[in-house]
Amino acid sequence: MPPKKAAAPEKKTLLGRPSNNLYVGIVGMPNVGKSSLFNTLTRCDLGKVANFPYATIEPEETRVPVPDPRFDWLCDLYKPSSKVPAVLTCVDIAGLTKGASTGAGLGNNFLANVRAVDGIFQVVRAFDDADVIHVEGDVDPIRDMEIIRDELRLKDIEWVSKKHDAVKKSLRGATGTANLADKAKKEELDCLTKVLDHLENGGKDVRKGEWTSKEILFINDLMLLTAKPVIYLANLSERDYVRKKNKWLPKIKQWIDENNPGDLLIPFSVALEERMLQEFEDDNVRVEEFTKLGTQGQLGKIMVAGYQALNLIRYFTCGPQEVRAWTIREGTKAPQAAGVIHTDFEKHFICGDIMNFDDLKEYGSETAVKAAGKLQQKGKPYEMVDGDIAHWKHNA
Repeated sequence: MPPKKAAAPEKKTLLGRPSNNLYVGIVGMPNVGKSSLFNTLTRCDLGKVANFPYATIEPEETRVPVPDPRFDWLCDLYKPSSKVPAVLTCVDIAGLTKGASTGAGLGNNFLANVRAVDGIFQVVRAFDDADVIHVEGDVDPIRDMEIIRDELRLKDIEWVSKKHDAVKKSLRGATGTANLADKAKKEELDCLTKVLDHLENGGKDVRKGEWTSKEILFINDLMLLTAKPVIYLANLSERDYVRKKNKWLPKIKQWIDENNPGDLLIPFSVALEERMLQEFEDDNVRVEEFTKLGTQGQLGKIMVAGYQALNLIRYFTCGPQEVRAWTIREGTKAPQAAGVIHTDFEKHFICGDIMNFDDLKEYGSETAVKAAGKLQQKGKPYEMVDGDIAHWKHNA
């Protein structure tokens, strides 16, 4: 008899909402440059910039294009009437202060707004400016990061403890004779106990834990603050950013490596980004001006990092009428990817004609890709790959 096929490895469930429409929040202490970053990313003045705490109260949000050279290349090839890039929704959130987990300042509103987003851009102030006050009295990014870490973790502990007590109270039995509902509650209780131990005794954020797929399903329902991916953005002065030297940067990097290893740190200067946007309207001219200074802008890198941290990928639909990037989550199957365009495409899905961007770029045209046998027909089990170019067939 032929040997049995090895069992396919179990696909790990991802932390976070299983959605294509995800949000990233701009988080930090007051007066660190959050609203200024929001305004430069969005090229508007929705974010309330002021030299006092809590200038931002109600969160502002907007959709920001995510740069992708593949999208630009496809637009040059097809010369479409309409160009629609991938976007990421950014939310400007009020500054957090010490004691937020117990309601100090705008604590309750702040933490509710953080809970509503899916990822975090944590802005860390690493510039000195006597004209810009700091709510703690002086500039110390390490202290600021520890305050935010502690406040988010304390709120998670509070939420998980309440849930743990409620499930424990409702649990009628956990023996082998218990019904299915009780068994499910017992599994949930065990997961909650493990999460509490990780937060309280392990002293680590939930996103840094080792969880089974079933545990991740329970955790996702909790929408915990420390389960969200974090990208640290160190806001430097123009001078420090251009000369690539700042006394706080090595300490910030060391703190991240010790407390949240693997999290990304991106140094940038919101003052420089703002000035470049005000002085030079054309994107290409702005790139040249950054180059003259011996550096480059970081807004595009920040958006790409946020997109990737949320496990988002994109596929393209192309033609003379429109080139469009469609955002989907990593691991999305073909019918669900088609459903992002229209739910009927998923409901009445037949198949998809799929080619990879690299193949199209190599061969130069769809006709040449077909002739080389690189255009493939994919059915319902197909898992989309970042950069796929798709033409869907359906009987809607």
